[in-house]
Amino acid sequence: MRVAGMGFRSAATLADLRAALRLAEDRAGPAQALATAAAKADAPALLALAAERGLPIIAVAVAGRATPTQSPASLAARGTGSVAEAAALAAARPPARLLTPRLIAGAATCAMAQSDPGPQPPAGRAGAGGAIPDKEEP
Repeated sequence: MRVAGMGFRSAATLADLRAALRLAEDRAGPAQALATAAAKADAPALLALAAERGLPIIAVAVAGRATPTQSPASLAARGTGSVAEAAALAAARPPARLLTPRLIAGAATCAMAQSDPGPQPPAGRAGAGGAIPDKEEP
């Protein structure tokens, strides 16, 4: 699952959140869910974005979660270096990976994470007995 983690100030508008999401989707593809810190999950701008896009909101605990970005303001306020990155990684569930670092638009940030899809079948055509390797017969 591809999850857009959203971080934002209380003054963030729907336009800010929409622009931050657009930046992340332009780099990583469309989001399948939005995630944010549990304390921000009922923010009107986020609820409006979720309704507009038909996406679920996943509320997660972000405190103590390691992130590549280290914002002193975010560390002081939320206990993590980036709410957007922490929310995306937590909601996508380990072993998730970031597709984009946090991207900033106005008073909002967005980071995209992808769930690990797990083991993939070998390349080839699917048959009744599983994958059939693509190779030429002599």
